[in-house]
Amino acid sequence: MNSPRKPIGFAPPPIDEDSIQAVERVLRSGWITSGPELAKFEDELCAFLGTEHTLCFSSWTTACELALRWFGVGPGDDVLLPAMTYAATANIVLHCGARPVLVDVDPVERVVTLEGLKAAWTPNTKVIMPVDLAGWPVDYEAIATWLSSEEISEAFRPSTEIQQQLGRPLFLADAAHSLGGTFAGAPVGQQADITGFSFHAVKNLTTAEGGALTFALPSHFDSDEMIHWFRTMALHGQSKSALEKTTSGQWTYDVVHAGYKCNMTDIQAALGRAQLKKYPDQLRKRKEYAMAYHEAFERNPWYIAPKFSDAKRESSYHLFTMRIAGFKRAQRDDLMAHLKENGIASNVHFMPLPLLTLHQNRGENIADYPHSAMAFEGLISLPLHLDMDFDDIHYIHAICAAYIDKALDNG
Repeated sequence: MNSPRKPIGFAPPPIDEDSIQAVERVLRSGWITSGPELAKFEDELCAFLGTEHTLCFSSWTTACELALRWFGVGPGDDVLLPAMTYAATANIVLHCGARPVLVDVDPVERVVTLEGLKAAWTPNTKVIMPVDLAGWPVDYEAIATWLSSEEISEAFRPSTEIQQQLGRPLFLADAAHSLGGTFAGAPVGQQADITGFSFHAVKNLTTAEGGALTFALPSHFDSDEMIHWFRTMALHGQSKSALEKTTSGQWTYDVVHAGYKCNMTDIQAALGRAQLKKYPDQLRKRKEYAMAYHEAFERNPWYIAPKFSDAKRESSYHLFTMRIAGFKRAQRDDLMAHLKENGIASNVHFMPLPLLTLHQNRGENIADYPHSAMAFEGLISLPLHLDMDFDDIHYIHAICAAYIDKALDNG
């Protein structure tokens, strides 16, 4: 008698014995909040990403909201972002009192296009915030070139000294899914003015919760002054961290801004460091699994493949998200229930924002975003993680294909 198949989770965190030992080491060190471990993690992220500065925070959300506030985004300002993204991308704009302006996505790539951004842009636009969905990068070069054009700079209306210094909208990239993705051969994180990464529990590399920012602003910005602002704002605007007060022997400090509490701890950093050492190998394994999925499904005529690479871009293979031609939302939901009955977890990335009550109450209508609406129909994310193997992928394909074939045959 065959033993029952082990359930296949959707995205269990990649925690191994080295990760556990790293956290234990910090727990036993006597220093568990932001300190030496965090400094090392930030340095190692810089080396991995090829960036001069990388700062870590408690989440992508707090990190990128700080970026908006640093740039002076507030009431009367517009921030362009895709209609198909997680709620956090728009929420941080609302937190600042500004207006999220939703942009429809390419129906195949499911990321914003330059044409879509151009159509939504006005002189009130202060920030362009595209999203690298499922690990697939946007066209960074096209967006950056457009933002540097005379058309934009001549119409831009700065309202703060920093906005005046930049002279155009800020390019803030939501790269929550794309750590390890590349554009023109360089790691994502080097292309936009500021790039935000997520280390949430379901991400490729996790610190349980957490996020990071990388910076590639024009050279005339005072990077030391900017980095100091972000560090202090993550600690209530306090001029010294706990570690600095301890090592300097001076307990005194000042509070120079009404800041927030969104620093990353050494416990989280230790977890991140342990995983970062293995991350290149893990990326290769994720790619192998994504390609195995693709090879299995491409024989099925209803399979609409995700984007993996092109002449300029390569995914971080964060998700395997495919579309099913001819499927509607209800059929997809029934498929997900069938997968669950067979021990397979699945998900959807994402419900377009105009389908959510928050945005409907703001007057957004999904009919105004036809590509996002179309992409959502028949969209499903299948498990892609390090706790599975090729046999699991073949099993998932067999369960999916049999069900989808039958559903389409029955109309």
